[in-house]
Amino acid sequence: MQHPFTFPRTLLLALTLLSACAAADATGAAQQARSADPSGAYGPFLIGRVASLTGDYDTAAMELRRALAHDPDDPTLRQQAFVASLLAGQKQAVELARGLPNNEAARLLVADADAAAGNWEVAEQRYAALPRQGLPQLLQPLLVAWAQYGSGHPDRALETLHPFVQGQRFRAVYAFHAAMIADLSSREAEAGRLYGIAQTAFGTSNLDLARAMASWQARGGRTEEARQTLAALGQYGDDLAVTLPRLQADVAMRPVRRATDGIAEAYLALASALHQQDAQEFSTILLRLALDLRPDLTTARLLAADMLAQNKRPEAALAMLAPVAADDPLGPLVDLRRAAFLDRTGDSDAALRLLAQLQQSLPDRPEPWTLQGEVLRGKHRYTDAVAAYDRAVALTPNPTRVNWPLFYERGVAEERAHQWPKAEADFLFALKLSPDEPFVLNYLGYSWTEMGIHLPEARRMIERAAEQRPNDGAIVDSLGWISLHEGNTHQAVQDLEKAVELEPEDATINGHLGDAYWAAGRKLEALYQWRRALTLNPEPEDVPKLQAKLHDAQAAEQQPRQAQSGMPATAEKVQ
Repeated sequence: MQHPFTFPRTLLLALTLLSACAAADATGAAQQARSADPSGAYGPFLIGRVASLTGDYDTAAMELRRALAHDPDDPTLRQQAFVASLLAGQKQAVELARGLPNNEAARLLVADADAAAGNWEVAEQRYAALPRQGLPQLLQPLLVAWAQYGSGHPDRALETLHPFVQGQRFRAVYAFHAAMIADLSSREAEAGRLYGIAQTAFGTSNLDLARAMASWQARGGRTEEARQTLAALGQYGDDLAVTLPRLQADVAMRPVRRATDGIAEAYLALASALHQQDAQEFSTILLRLALDLRPDLTTARLLAADMLAQNKRPEAALAMLAPVAADDPLGPLVDLRRAAFLDRTGDSDAALRLLAQLQQSLPDRPEPWTLQGEVLRGKHRYTDAVAAYDRAVALTPNPTRVNWPLFYERGVAEERAHQWPKAEADFLFALKLSPDEPFVLNYLGYSWTEMGIHLPEARRMIERAAEQRPNDGAIVDSLGWISLHEGNTHQAVQDLEKAVELEPEDATINGHLGDAYWAAGRKLEALYQWRRALTLNPEPEDVPKLQAKLHDAQAAEQQPRQAQSGMPATAEKVQ
């Protein structure tokens, strides 16, 4: 058996360390790799691995292909080079895929290349040969059906999907795709029946379904039905409402016009489902497959950008959205995301400028004002944030359950701006709109605890929040904090230690644990936690409080020593 990459022990150790420190500086690691490998055989591999772990797929793909050039027969190296090239959206991924017959993503990409070239019979054979288990089992009927439609056989395509439309698992997606195939084939009655099944099976509004269904309705002369279908998108509490004017203007336009568009939609559907189940790696690969077939699939770009931002890569999220055209029907939603990502990169001024433009172009929408409030709150400009939220509330004349976050967020800004009566009223109104929201329950319960008021009701609120989110560090912190205020020091220590485990970099939680340790007589541990809290970027108003606790602790510690030695209390310092 050939072992083309037999690493020296030092390089294996280096690779292990690099894998464990994925967020490390890639440039420094690259320099170390080059030093360890003067011949150039291992350096590209290590550089590529580090780049992959840090999400720099462009660099990873280039370096891993360089490493593969040294040993083109290494299957593991080929697979890593392929995945990096695919995630980077580079054309070399297809050729690498042809050498990986057992890799499911590679097989999908090769079949997609045939589909894009119009070789539909070959593509269908490749899709049909996918293993009937795991993720390919869910995708296979959709891909085969679209290949059959692409080859001019819509009847076969609908027959392929029929048993899956009758089933339960993934039924909404199968019905949706069958509806689009029937719609493209001018089977009006069948399309309507299938769109209805998909709408019922999804249960909630779905952007892609709503656009396709509204287009079908508008082209059939049912303009008011189409308008209502799109209007329903604004009833679920997200930012989709900002897109309604453009979607209404282009309502008759088909969102899926050809078979390759349908295949891209199939990948997006499964990617969305996997994202909701936290299967981020597979979801990312499927989104890349979708965008390879259809670069203008804006919904895929939005999901991919959101995932990148969740992984603390806002710059990459902005790059993902860069190709979206200014006149895209989803353009206003894309601009809202861009503003949020700009703020996360630290360029809050650019975010605010973009939001000002959106406020002018969307004068009747609250979303740009809501996001402006969020940005200003992040900059500790709480009074200005309250003013922005006020504008958003004024543009929400009939708030419903989905609007609770607006009043909660304004309440947070008001509390930070020392406007407690207004904040308390907003928190209570948010709970009136949606009574069991854990974040509102926790914030109001914690605030009452801080003030020493309504403690029984505060505990009930915090416990209700904890039942829903038992592993949320902020909520577990509140449990410990109210136990400390009630005098139950033992329980407070237990809860706050758990909260620190959940959120080890949170200054407030570490400071609270210090308070609990001090109350329990564990003074050295208390001093450590307070000092640690000061290193974790605490809120500006919390810094003097932590410093005062350390100073008082130092004074309390020095008084007995001063009495014994006659030395002044200032002669010694707590280290």
